[in-house]
Amino acid sequence: MRDFWVFGYGSLIWRPGFDYVERTKARLAGYHRALCVHSYVHRGTPDRPGLVFGLDRGGSCVGMAFRVDDSLREETLAYLRARELVTNVYRELILPVRLADGRAVHAVCYVVDRGHSQYAGKIAPAEAAAIVARSHGQSGPNVDYVTSAYEEIAAMGLKDRWLQDVVSRL
Repeated sequence: MRDFWVFGYGSLIWRPGFDYVERTKARLAGYHRALCVHSYVHRGTPDRPGLVFGLDRGGSCVGMAFRVDDSLREETLAYLRARELVTNVYRELILPVRLADGRAVHAVCYVVDRGHSQYAGKIAPAEAAAIVARSHGQSGPNVDYVTSAYEEIAAMGLKDRWLQDVVSRL
């Protein structure tokens, strides 16, 4: 039996929604976590889009890697695609990640498509907080998503001053 890996950087950190046999901190090089995606479904609507995280190019991102038993590969991928590819703002890629214990593995990652109409780009903290504060989608208030992500990122021992600034304004 082979295993495969999924890299989580936003809500997948605290709510993966699939079975896994191992969860460990991991670093993805070449991409960073950013509130750079307008959410029309889960945390906003087309009339009042929210903001959700995307893996945007440049830098690196520490998140969580989940090892999934190969027998659950297709089921897990189907779940992730239904969750992450609703509007095709993300591209599903297999990228190398470095696990906390030094192992190098390849993981399924969802990277923002900068050419997609939902790509928000870089937003100032005050503007991001205003968008988040007023948005609500099928999965609930945008504030809950952003504050939960901030708490999990902080619990991992990571500092994100930009995100901290956004959360302090909510």
